[in-house]
Amino acid sequence: VQLQASGGGLVQAGGSLRLSCVVSQPTGSIYVMAWFRQAPGKEREFVSAISRSGSKSYYADSVKGRFTISRDNAKNTLYLEMNGLKPEDTASYYCAADSRVSYTIVPLTSGQYEYWGQGTQVTVSS
Repeated sequence: VQLQASGGGLVQAGGSLRLSCVVSQPTGSIYVMAWFRQAPGKEREFVSAISRSGSKSYYADSVKGRFTISRDNAKNTLYLEMNGLKPEDTASYYCAADSRVSYTIVPLTSGQYEYWGQGTQVTVSS
């Protein structure tokens, strides 16, 4: 399984970006998916996750109300709509997927995801 993330870029504070992550195999209802991010010198941190069906989503407190995760299983694609961007959102953003956990579980830690994309850089200038 391969994940290809895209959509990162340079944006001013208050701006918006939309990240996409295309999965090489049909996501259907197989994979729970998430976004993580890692800034230079910092640990990788959870940003958002979405259930297999897309009916449940979870957010880190730092992005709640500004970011929206969604998925289109017909297109095997995961999205992250980011609004009201702040300089502290600057990081490499990684999409992740897992097919092993129970159908009702949505992991929120990086160690629970088996597949990872290559990362896309988001830089927010002040």
